[in-house]
Amino acid sequence: MTEITNLTAPGQTPGQPRSSGVGQPATAEGQRPRRGGGRGQGGQAAKNGRDGNNSREGKSPNPAAPAAAGGKAAAKTGQRSQSGQSGQSGQSGQSGQSGQGGRRQQGGGRRSEPQGPARRDATGSVPVRPEDNNAGNTGSVAGRRTGKGRAQKPAEVARKLQVIPLGGLGEIGKNMTVIRYENDMVVVDAGLAFPEEELLGIDIVIPDITFLLENKDKVRGVVLTHGHEDHIGGVSYLLKQLDIPVFGTPLTLGLVEGKLTEHGLVMPEGSRSVKPGETIKVGPFTIDFVRVNHSIPDAVSLALHTPAGTVVHTGDFKFDHTPVDGQPADFQKLAELGNQGVLVLLADSTNAERPGFTPSERVVRPALDEIIGKAEGRVLVATFASNVHRMQQVIDSSYKFNRKVAVVGRSMENTVAVAQELGYLRIPEGTLVEVEEMDRFPANQLTLLTTGSQGEPMSALTRMSVSEHKRVEIIHGDTVLIAATPVPGNEKMVSRTINNLYKRGATVIYPPKMLVHVSGHASQEEQKLMLNLIRPKYFVPVHGEYRMLIHHAQLAEATGVPRPNILIGENGTVFEFSQDSAAIVGKVTAGQTLVDGLGVGDVGNIVLRDRKQLSQDGILIIVVALDKSSGMVVSGPDVVTRGFVYVRESEALMEEARIRVKEALDDCEARHITEWSTIKNNVRDALGKFLYDKTRRRPMILPIIMEV
Repeated sequence: MTEITNLTAPGQTPGQPRSSGVGQPATAEGQRPRRGGGRGQGGQAAKNGRDGNNSREGKSPNPAAPAAAGGKAAAKTGQRSQSGQSGQSGQSGQSGQSGQGGRRQQGGGRRSEPQGPARRDATGSVPVRPEDNNAGNTGSVAGRRTGKGRAQKPAEVARKLQVIPLGGLGEIGKNMTVIRYENDMVVVDAGLAFPEEELLGIDIVIPDITFLLENKDKVRGVVLTHGHEDHIGGVSYLLKQLDIPVFGTPLTLGLVEGKLTEHGLVMPEGSRSVKPGETIKVGPFTIDFVRVNHSIPDAVSLALHTPAGTVVHTGDFKFDHTPVDGQPADFQKLAELGNQGVLVLLADSTNAERPGFTPSERVVRPALDEIIGKAEGRVLVATFASNVHRMQQVIDSSYKFNRKVAVVGRSMENTVAVAQELGYLRIPEGTLVEVEEMDRFPANQLTLLTTGSQGEPMSALTRMSVSEHKRVEIIHGDTVLIAATPVPGNEKMVSRTINNLYKRGATVIYPPKMLVHVSGHASQEEQKLMLNLIRPKYFVPVHGEYRMLIHHAQLAEATGVPRPNILIGENGTVFEFSQDSAAIVGKVTAGQTLVDGLGVGDVGNIVLRDRKQLSQDGILIIVVALDKSSGMVVSGPDVVTRGFVYVRESEALMEEARIRVKEALDDCEARHITEWSTIKNNVRDALGKFLYDKTRRRPMILPIIMEV
């Protein structure tokens, strides 16, 4: 397959559209008309039959309005005819013509961009323009004459929309995408990511929403594709700064409500749950919720219809023909969208390097039955806290072998409670027990569902593996099943947890030893199927590391999307689309916001650098007391160290360090230096050079000067 690099540079305009004609003007027999190409039949000249000169075989079926009597056509500036065309002007030509009968095609029925500022109705959700009040009053005059007998010709401006990813491009996690049409924006997903090893002390990472805060009056709402943390984990932090409604499927909003409660928030006014197959209106966006399959119920793709065209965002998806909940993807709706015409497709790229199809979730059940049925002691199953389908199969298998099920881990407990309440998790009566009740049952009658499949430091399984969990301790004879594969970057933490579990006498089963996990993301053949169902004019791969985006772009080209119509960017890239063009037109502020405890964004590069230095070489503190009037040293210097050397074995080094500090202070006194910052820098420089020469280490040196 041809490698794709530099697919579309910033400002570059792609070439011709696909031969399928999706999103093109209907100009020939058999070519599909563009969605939204016309506004009704009222703008056709005398119902398209009174002037035979206004049509030509093979031309657009939407003719311009006829000229007034005498062959003069007047144009009303900025007014649209109901057929989606603007009035034409000229001294003697008919509408759609210029000069002495020379015929001119007017863009295949495109609407011109209205002139003048937009205003909103009382709800603030539907754009209303002054000229719209007269939209139907076109009659036989295409426009209004301006000036002294001269008609003003309106400019033909293509309607454009923008796609601005703030997270999820070039990375796994913290997915967030902004869809913008004119002065209205809608946010798709607001997720989090788990910190990498170099982010010392950081709890979670969320997208930088500076761009949204700068345009808060234009944001109409946030629409969620499903309930995984990398898509909803940042909603609480977003709503603390933006008062916007939230839209999502019932399970997704149920999980979000639990997170809002933890943060002391309530669901914003105007929020509502939307079932797959339903359509909502958010500002100028008409949004279809289309059912797809994933490792959590109620996952949807979104089709966002705008006057400029339709954007389809797949969310996380796969095509499972035998799903656990019996709800396959809505292929009919996806194909219908493709038939109507899709301007741009944003598609999940996670498994773009994996050939073939992703197996059905049901293939995990035989392995679960074998493990749970044969285990002589307790079975602990670690999986993602939101993987409701996997939890359902573990519960069903445990019930089959007369085992009680206990749930360990706060996030999993919350998911089970919400999913059971909403009917997405079916638990036979008497099967679920509290952790405190486990001692009442023999070990071979217990199954524990727990978090920690990614080796997260604070997760339940990780704490069990080091005997730090307050309720559950690993014992000899336990079988631990890790029903997940490590997310890229988590391999070391997962490996460490597995080693610790073995040390405590457990039997550990994990992929690929047995088929205990399948992905929730589409592999290459499913990604091709999505491309062929949607048949987009333009394609932007999302949700994946950069190499995944490249592989997905190659798949798109293989299915017929022209290379110039495939755009690859990064977080903050501004993609701009119209029916005639697609280009990267700029960049907005995007990045990561670090959450540490209750602090959001207060830890930056400087703090991380200090933490890294402390973790590598420790700290050395110098305490000196100076006489306030004379500036003479009256006490010290005293040296305190942590994480640098073991003081009891390095007393000679510490004494020599004191001497060097005293020499630096004497030098400052001799030169009459009294500025504290200068004294501190001299002490830091002298001591730092000495310690490096002696130890080849660079501890953080913190001089503290006190006046007495």
